[in-house]
Amino acid sequence: MFASILIPLALIVAILIYKFILGDPSHFEGGDNTKHPHSGDYLGMMYKGGILVPVLMALMIIVISVIIERFITLRVANGKGSIPAFVRKVKNLLDGNNVEAAIGECDKQKGSVANVIREGLVKYKEMEKTSGLDKDQKVLAISKEIEESTSLELPMLEKNLVILATISSIATLMGLLGTVFGMIRAFSAIATAGAPDAVALSTGISEALINTALGISTSAIAIIAYNYFTTKIDGLTYGIDEAGFTIAQNFAAKH
Repeated sequence: MFASILIPLALIVAILIYKFILGDPSHFEGGDNTKHPHSGDYLGMMYKGGILVPVLMALMIIVISVIIERFITLRVANGKGSIPAFVRKVKNLLDGNNVEAAIGECDKQKGSVANVIREGLVKYKEMEKTSGLDKDQKVLAISKEIEESTSLELPMLEKNLVILATISSIATLMGLLGTVFGMIRAFSAIATAGAPDAVALSTGISEALINTALGISTSAIAIIAYNYFTTKIDGLTYGIDEAGFTIAQNFAAKH
């Protein structure tokens, strides 16, 4: 739902910016956006970059939007405090055989890690009261409960990262494609004019390279954000695995 709304909305916003902000007549000689932009006016130069400029701007808007959405999601997933400190506290409470207090800590912490650990602790209590199973079967049941809870939480953490991964690959290619179109347009104009015009050629090349600049910058931001978020998710997953192992081993040692 997020992606299906974001992508067309970003494209509409980018087209409006392209037409009414970048294409404003004040950026061009004689107040006519069909003429050359004023010297040093980068907004006018971006407008002259061609039809792929709004597409590249839409990709940038999508990247920024996904980054904001992932920041909010991972902040919620982290819970209210430090994950390592929370895991240590749960370990200490389990060592003291205080399962109820450990569950209470999960309720205070909140977030994905706390949710998974809470399910494991609830199963821990249930296995303590269950008869008819040997110790290994009970430990296996606790581990399986933690794995199932993890499999429900992880998709929420990784959602929309595929958008960043895709844009990091295609943004540079789109920029280069826009540059190629711009170069073709610049050289065609010079060939039609007859005599070589150094000013027209340099202006056309600079306008064409705007596409490359937009594509590379968008791709770079997407790559950095993707790597940052995957690292954060790996940290959360490690916290879940560590706590899950502790819960299972604690049960095995005490029973």
